Amino acid sequence: MPADRSLEWVCGRFRMSLKRPLVMGIVNVTPDSFSERHDRADPVEAIGWAERLVAEGADLIDIGGESTRPGAPPVDASLELDRILPVLEAMRGRGIPVSVDTRKPEVMRVVLEHGADIINDVGGLTAPGAVETVAASGCGVCVMHMQGDPASMQNAPQYHDVVGQVSEFLAERRAALEAAGVSRARIMFDPGIGFGKSLNHNLALLRALPVLGKMGPMLVGLSRKSFVGRLTGRDVGERLPGSLAAMLAAVQDGAAVVRVHDVAATRDALKVWHALTAEAWDGT
Repeated sequence: MPADRSLEWVCGRFRMSLKRPLVMGIVNVTPDSFSERHDRADPVEAIGWAERLVAEGADLIDIGGESTRPGAPPVDASLELDRILPVLEAMRGRGIPVSVDTRKPEVMRVVLEHGADIINDVGGLTAPGAVETVAASGCGVCVMHMQGDPASMQNAPQYHDVVGQVSEFLAERRAALEAAGVSRARIMFDPGIGFGKSLNHNLALLRALPVLGKMGPMLVGLSRKSFVGRLTGRDVGERLPGSLAAMLAAVQDGAAVVRVHDVAATRDALKVWHALTAEAWDGT
């Protein structure tokens, strides 16, 4: 089912056309995310990595200062900000939207004051004060579904209807945001692949993207995740081909934004896919 490519995502200083899939580059400023090859715990290294992703053609970047891999412990807000702010301040003038991946309203407030364009919350903006914080700004928001928290989410996750329950959660969060004054044009949704889901749950959600997408544009993060490893038998560093295949299937089913580690390879794959399915695309 084709996505509605007439939409825009309103993100602070930017209005991002969704006429083609957007590529979000991942910038982990942490020592312990699951894909260690792409972690940059030193802010100077992280800034260099972010600049590389922009040069490779990222449409936006997503900076995270707290690992959300399965089993990851939380970090203090002060440490999270120490990791994020140097990268945010270095990148906000690069001409593309800068997203911050955080669950903490106190971190949200500070990064928005420092010019973040998007808040990407794996907790779905459920923490007290989170909705009010984003509503008070003009930022874009990404609302993700997660069962549990990173420390425990993969301990035998259970659903009676994973597609229905994820849909209900995202619809409830949309209603809460709209009630607080956040326009629908600012909201992106994420089914939370790998966040409190088994392999079969992940596959069911990906197959249901055309249904989930009826509530609004969808962001999907599939890059190098464990379900790709389960399907292919590959370790994290060998999952690029499987990640690209999953990404293209998600885009075919309407994903508006793909969150990836490998920007150049993703854009190449999208160019070939687009040439075979629609008019030739020059990547702009």
